[in-house]
Amino acid sequence: MTRMRRGLVHAMAWSLATGAAVTLSWWGVHTVMAGTAYDPPRALPITADRPATTPSASPRASSTRRPEPSPTPTAPSPTPPPATSSAPDREPPAASSRPPSPAAPPPSSTPPASGGEVKSYTVDGGRVVFDIGAASAELVSATPASGWQMQVWKQPTYIRVTFGRDGKEIDVFCTWHDHAPMVQIDER
Repeated sequence: MTRMRRGLVHAMAWSLATGAAVTLSWWGVHTVMAGTAYDPPRALPITADRPATTPSASPRASSTRRPEPSPTPTAPSPTPPPATSSAPDREPPAASSRPPSPAAPPPSSTPPASGGEVKSYTVDGGRVVFDIGAASAELVSATPASGWQMQVWKQPTYIRVTFGRDGKEIDVFCTWHDHAPMVQIDER
């Protein structure tokens, strides 16, 4: 009888300690997240058969790029640090390496966002959108397909987006070192 009581006391003590730990964890997360606001994601339709709008038309907003603020002066926002990974950094393939995969659909255009030409590239792993200017490019958005992982590297002369799943990797490179910006797709 004493053993059964002792076992019951231990089970009650464990239950109370576990309940207290879960409550404390929930309260901590709730406190941190209470002041956080998230914008719902917004998708932009990209169709090749729709004519491009005039340059005077304002660009559409997306979940990765906020609409331009009104002409009131504001402090510039800091640039987020580039994504890091435990994978070794590889340089993009040389300009002489193979051209974009013929399996990739041709890029489609949308209205320019900042003076360049916005182009979308869709591969098996997801979709990448670049704002391609005369001498450089900017990543507008990168969205992995369902079940795929994504990594982004930004350097002064290239942007690399890698989609990976089950040992397969698809790289979308945009390079502009000593040449106009060009996009290459590499599948492994």
